Amino acid sequence: MTTQTRIALVTGATGGIGLAIAQRFAFAGYTVIAHGVEAEGVAETILGRAATQYLRADLSRPAEAGELVREVERGHGRLDILVNTAGVQKVSPIGDFPVEDWQRILAINLDAAFHATQAAVPGMVARQWGRIVNIASAHGLVASPFKSAYVASKHALVGLTKTVALETAEAGVTCNAICPGYVLTPLVKKQIADQARAHNLPEDRVIREVILAPQPNKAFIAPEEVAELAHYLTTPLARSITGASLAIDGGWTAR
Repeated sequence: MTTQTRIALVTGATGGIGLAIAQRFAFAGYTVIAHGVEAEGVAETILGRAATQYLRADLSRPAEAGELVREVERGHGRLDILVNTAGVQKVSPIGDFPVEDWQRILAINLDAAFHATQAAVPGMVARQWGRIVNIASAHGLVASPFKSAYVASKHALVGLTKTVALETAEAGVTCNAICPGYVLTPLVKKQIADQARAHNLPEDRVIREVILAPQPNKAFIAPEEVAELAHYLTTPLARSITGASLAIDGGWTAR
């Protein structure tokens, strides 16, 4: 099987990091299946140089993540690469954190990755080749205040990554987590507004003094940087990288 025929499913591919990964995979010649909850036209924005498909699923519903994988396998005969990118965020003190937001964040950030991975692993193991890339966060390695659900979900996603890597290490399957710092995506733009309210600061000060305060380089990360690492992890030269939590964080977690 050549890299030109790899079948890749990217969840949360309608914008930000997920879209950048889908575009990078398409550029590499992979057949890309882009998941989202809206914007069916995303398949055309990924580019027309590779066979591209759009699939809708609500990953807050546990059964839909596994069914998404099975739909790809039915349509393409297999799934070679799974990238769990879909994620949501909520900024609030723990005492005021809405229970429904806790449940939704855990469902999308963690449970969906579990169900998709559970559905994908048997086929990958049977074929003795597979790549699973989980988009975690620097918050999978360290914590910040007002983000209890997000930090918990990303720490758990890092743990899930390690466990899957150990279970599939002899089967030609790798599972890794990418842990970006702040990428200027729609999710982070919403956080800027939320943090401005939480800290009673203007947004320009929030960016410098709150959002980018932990990143020593004081610069947002480009989605393309994350996409390039995700692509590398799917290549033959990355076969020995598994169970890793790879930070792209401007030095945040070096502290």
